[in-house]
Amino acid sequence: MFRLTALQLTFLFATLAGAQTLPPELAPPDGADTPLPTVVRVPTDVILVRGAEPSASDRVTPLPEEGGIVKGVYQNRYLGLTYPLPADWTESYKGPPPSDSGAYVFANILPAASFKGPIKGTVLFSAQDMFFGLTPAENAKELVAYRREHLEEYYDVERQPAEVTIAGRTFARFDYMSKVAGLHWVVLATQIRCHTVQFVFSSRDPELIAILVKDLDRMTLPAEAAATGGKGGGDWPLCIAGYVRRENIVDAVEPVLKDRKFNPIPVRIVIDKRGKVKHVHVLSAFPDQARIITDALMNWTFKPYLVDGNAVEVETGMMFGAAPQRRKPAASPAVTAAKTED
Repeated sequence: MFRLTALQLTFLFATLAGAQTLPPELAPPDGADTPLPTVVRVPTDVILVRGAEPSASDRVTPLPEEGGIVKGVYQNRYLGLTYPLPADWTESYKGPPPSDSGAYVFANILPAASFKGPIKGTVLFSAQDMFFGLTPAENAKELVAYRREHLEEYYDVERQPAEVTIAGRTFARFDYMSKVAGLHWVVLATQIRCHTVQFVFSSRDPELIAILVKDLDRMTLPAEAAATGGKGGGDWPLCIAGYVRRENIVDAVEPVLKDRKFNPIPVRIVIDKRGKVKHVHVLSAFPDQARIITDALMNWTFKPYLVDGNAVEVETGMMFGAAPQRRKPAASPAVTAAKTED
């Protein structure tokens, strides 16, 4: 189960509450990909403070949060993924920034005004950076299994977690429902570049969910995408959890954070074949923190990572500030504890 910030939870609950209808003032015109913007008046005597946000050392390297919907197709260069939205469905609200535990909300998709079905639903498209997740899992399959093990007792399981094939790639699937609410959920998750990419379908109509799931076959995914794989390599850096260890560091100067030292700051770095840091992606930090950390990390040097005696680019994660505590592993043998960052 993903750990979400209060902002992300608010976004999620608002999404579920509005799954059946969209307020007229927010409904997009026919054929539009996003709803019309609304104007929110800022109260008087209020000071706006810039909060934690993502940043990167350059504007060329793709980032997970840069994906978006263009002409009815969600595209994400970082994940190498395209997802054509179902006909007569549209994006409702933009998701919040990545959380300090590496949770992303990529898109929330609802029926458009042109939708003709008697019952509506919602599709929540999200991801969890497995370097920073608090759940003791190492891949999408284990993450879904953990979710099943910790499902609240007021839900009923309709389909136990199992591997399925969608768009030529393996996904972990889990179905459950709430008899009280009359809602059904289908969770589908796969892993790309050590990110568990997840689609959550919800509706009162199981047949509508079945149609939406079938529609996922129109997606394009990288060859590495898999319920238990998805660790980069090939055209992408190889994902190596916990590579930032003393024995792998050749030269480093620790960034000095003078203020706001207590918020978790997850950072992904790409290390080239020579061992030099070539890219820094700060997932969540205040601007001054991000600047200090990025400037320091761009001068770090590591031992080159070797595969069959050849140096390869690697992508790894590290946490600054007050690192949040992981949850304890489940008793089920289907779930194993993930490695922690050093």
